[in-house]
Amino acid sequence: MHIMEGYLPAAHCIGWSAAALPFLALGVKRLSARLRDDPEARLLLGAAGGFAFVLSALKLPSVTGSCSHPTGIGFGTVLFGPSIMSVVGCVVLLFQALLLAHGGLTTLGANCFSMAIAGSFSAWAIWRVGRAVGLPVNVTLFLAASLSDLATYCVTSLQLALAFPDPVGGVAGAAVKFLGVFAITQVPLAISEGLLTVLVMNLLRSHAGEAVAGVLPAFREVGR
Repeated sequence: MHIMEGYLPAAHCIGWSAAALPFLALGVKRLSARLRDDPEARLLLGAAGGFAFVLSALKLPSVTGSCSHPTGIGFGTVLFGPSIMSVVGCVVLLFQALLLAHGGLTTLGANCFSMAIAGSFSAWAIWRVGRAVGLPVNVTLFLAASLSDLATYCVTSLQLALAFPDPVGGVAGAAVKFLGVFAITQVPLAISEGLLTVLVMNLLRSHAGEAVAGVLPAFREVGR
């Protein structure tokens, strides 16, 4: 993730930006409606954005033109849903590109699609499935955070493979190679992110229990 400035061909930058726009447009609409109906949600939304910003700023070199790090996306997704968190994640990536030189402006669409969009929607799908089958809330939260982290890097590997196919194996061969390199650093990071997300959510619940339960009714069951 955090594909650096100028690394992707122009056509890929444009294509990924175009693919991200419909998700972001829907997210802005839902975010506006949410804040209009529940102004107090701004505090939790800020916490979700801060969590994602700090975690995804922990950059570890991975492969040429990219890096590995936690994403922090699962935390906000289970609180606000994937559409709203897509917008928050995009803002996080924009500030990181401008202030920290993590990622780039030309590659913002690709980075946004992999982390903010694919990460959010995969976290939401895992969260909903886990709750539907009756998994404990903390277990489901761990899986949503850790597996969405891995999903982000699967999409990043595909993005890099499409831009730089292997001379022999093509896109599929390049994707396998990128995934193999990312897995070395990303699997332990994903597990760590899952554990940290559960810890932070429960700390937040202990200090702002009513606010968290109001946004996420499933957490009313925790501790019973």
